Amino acid sequence: MRLPNSAHTSRPWRIHEFTRDFTVEDVWKLPTPGGPDGMEELVRQITTGPMTPNAIVRTLFSIRWKLGALLGWDKPEKGFAKRVPSLRDRLPEDLLRARGPDMRAAPFRSVYRTHDEWVAELANQTVHTLMHIGWVPDEEGDGYHAQMTALVRPNGRFGKTYMAAILPFRRVLVYPRVISTIGSRWQASAAGRPDPGQQK
Repeated sequence: MRLPNSAHTSRPWRIHEFTRDFTVEDVWKLPTPGGPDGMEELVRQITTGPMTPNAIVRTLFSIRWKLGALLGWDKPEKGFAKRVPSLRDRLPEDLLRARGPDMRAAPFRSVYRTHDEWVAELANQTVHTLMHIGWVPDEEGDGYHAQMTALVRPNGRFGKTYMAAILPFRRVLVYPRVISTIGSRWQASAAGRPDPGQQK
């Protein structure tokens, strides 16, 4: 379920300290019911599993990477090597020591992980983007779940045009299927986790 941007901006995340020049693009509630300590398991699942088994999304990603290779969007000099510094360059010492794992199935690399936040980043010729996963209490007060936020800093007019062009694909095709995959994987592993009500 897509949430208003305030679902991210109103929370006391550490990420706000370092991202005043980024824009919140999307906020999504993830179907990951759990207890207060579910963040570690969720990050493990996201970083070790495939983004989605859906053929349509895999095809879209494949087209994007092939187009990027053809046009040189994803060359090292277009990303962290030269064009933009990593968000890690802005972190204080305590978060530098809490990097967390990189993703195996996507070119995002970890920035930091705490008990209730995990941030990964990607940079190329079009954009510097952040994926923020936060672990939050349910409104009913009887459990927890995750929410995923995309923050972006487009690279000039070209980057803004590119982000606007792919927005419908992201919101209609990509995000719903990625979120469904996360939820399915979470539910499949639920049998081995304690009941959320027992973790209060």
